[in-house]
Amino acid sequence: MHTDRKTLKPLKIGELTVEKPIIQGGMGVGVSRSNLAGAVAAEGGIGIISTAQIGYDEEGFEKDQAGCNRIAIRKHIRRAKEIAEGKGLVGVNIMVALKHYKEHVQEAVRAGADVIISGAGLPMDLPKLVGNNKTKIAPIVSSRRATQLILKMWAHRYNRTADFIVIEGPKAGGHLGFSRDQLENLETLDYDHEIREIIACKAPYEEKYGTKIPVIVAGGIFDRADIDHMTELGADGVQIASRFVATEECDASDAYKNAYINAKKKDIQIIQSPVGMPGRALRNEFIKELEIARKPITKCYNCLEKCEPRSVPYCITKALIDAVRGDVENGLVFCGENVDRIQKMTTVHELMQELCYGIVPDCGILHTAHVQS
Repeated sequence: MHTDRKTLKPLKIGELTVEKPIIQGGMGVGVSRSNLAGAVAAEGGIGIISTAQIGYDEEGFEKDQAGCNRIAIRKHIRRAKEIAEGKGLVGVNIMVALKHYKEHVQEAVRAGADVIISGAGLPMDLPKLVGNNKTKIAPIVSSRRATQLILKMWAHRYNRTADFIVIEGPKAGGHLGFSRDQLENLETLDYDHEIREIIACKAPYEEKYGTKIPVIVAGGIFDRADIDHMTELGADGVQIASRFVATEECDASDAYKNAYINAKKKDIQIIQSPVGMPGRALRNEFIKELEIARKPITKCYNCLEKCEPRSVPYCITKALIDAVRGDVENGLVFCGENVDRIQKMTTVHELMQELCYGIVPDCGILHTAHVQS
């Protein structure tokens, strides 16, 4: 069967080009580190390492989180690039809400990160922290208002603009830039309209700085049909996270991966995070217990800039580390809205083939249609 579906266009970010316009979303703690990011880059995409408590398994982490995280940022960027062997790009996701945000950005730049994607807050100072280095920077936005604010502020303060923009929609996993009410009533949102509005924001800045600002859409992107839909809306590429968890190369434990594979729609829940934002996660014993009482914090891991250990409902660092290590009932397992559609383990190569060309490994044929060049 033939359709008009065509080969995906390469993604150009300034002078950088990747063959496949797919960014693997950053997932912390420890879910997307060098193994996953390097494998995605090796396939011609952009692999993203999450810096959130990235050094959780480094010796000395219990005493010196900041130092171990800096060591791990350098180590995992280097390892990912070694795995990629010169293909694709390797970058990092750094949350604005982190206590050591500035240090993470500077360490990533020194380590040679190709791109920095920054959200969980507005990355107003990101251009200053990166300076004149070649690392490309992108804010994560969820609304036209936030996009306009960031682009206007970067132009005013630093006389520069974003190298690319990541639009994170309401079906994403982890921390979300939406109200709880919006997330629990997705059918009432016309987010396609918002995507078009956000894309329109960049035009005056492209003209002013004589450059193209690619737009990447994230949140609930599951298959090639979703990618094509976003392209039709005007996107230059997509960011996908949840689907990469159920790959052999993902840095999380097998138990964590299996939690995704076994998840049902009824297991997905909106929770409140100590970051101060709602998030989407898998309902488990941890979440059920939180509904009864807060979990007292006996040790602070110095992760968030604005966190009061005496009052927050739980320690997000401990909850995420417990989960990624395999205790998926007593830890926090973030996920995207479509996690229930993930049915089996795969590899990064097979997943990228499916997303780009519709090739499903079970049958080795084009799953949807013949792809024309």
